[in-house]
Amino acid sequence: MSIVIHHNPDCGTSRNVLALFAAAGLTPRTALRVTKSPAEALGLLDPSVDDDTLIDAMLEYPVLVNRPIVCTSRGVRLCRPSETVLDLLDRLPPGQMSKEDGTLLIDAEGHRVG
Repeated sequence: MSIVIHHNPDCGTSRNVLALFAAAGLTPRTALRVTKSPAEALGLLDPSVDDDTLIDAMLEYPVLVNRPIVCTSRGVRLCRPSETVLDLLDRLPPGQMSKEDGTLLIDAEGHRVG
């Protein structure tokens, strides 16, 4: 299985982000990270700010892109909350897996919880 995870790289990005957003069912507005980002300081939370302006800001400040966005053969999704990534996998990771807060996602037998 081939998996691509898009995160906040230090290198430049390109307009291909538009195709990625579309594949994930996102718009630049819904992909905009508003917490722990300069979105408010840059005036990007105003509903009148258009998509092109949001994309330009995301290219300049990658931290504005909500992430991780994960691509697999099963689709593309913004994986927030983190367990969303499980829907994109052909098989679950072996063994128990919990979220950062301790919430169990996969039990010791390898079955998805919840």
